[in-house]
Amino acid sequence: MGAIIKSVSHRQPDPAPGAQPERGFVVAVLAPGVDAREELGELGELSATAGVEVVGELVQHRPRPDPRTYVGKGKLEELKEVYGTSGAEVLVADDELDPVQQRALENALQARVVDRTQLILDIFAQHAVSAEGKLQVELAQLEYNLPRMRGLWQHLERLGGGVGTRGPGETQLETDRR
Repeated sequence: MGAIIKSVSHRQPDPAPGAQPERGFVVAVLAPGVDAREELGELGELSATAGVEVVGELVQHRPRPDPRTYVGKGKLEELKEVYGTSGAEVLVADDELDPVQQRALENALQARVVDRTQLILDIFAQHAVSAEGKLQVELAQLEYNLPRMRGLWQHLERLGGGVGTRGPGETQLETDRR
């Protein structure tokens, strides 16, 4: 399985006065035979539109992403090393990540991880002008984030309850859904 690791420089949008673009590292899992340049070029342009300066990239060619970590075990170790030396602040994945994959990458890299869908939603949020447009983008972001919230409050598994009360109370996730 081949890998492409390279520092790159993509066209950047004009930043707001005094604002520094966020530094990002892009990662992609591609089927054998898929052109990495084309895929990463598109992801780089999306990143630039979102205000992310791409400082490095890594590609793994395999039939399908690993269901737990997106990239394979060996490639994850390589990713930790190159991400740590890149100076990046965020990892941008070329595919839509499952919540399990996103959490595994965040834990392994101790970094924020953004997938393609979240990146596109962020672009829409930045460019929404009307009140209705802003609400539609916010709704889409909330629906996208809902499955990613499960398990984040294990320390608050049951709220309330106790001796002489009417049960254990509601879970934190139930409270958050309200």
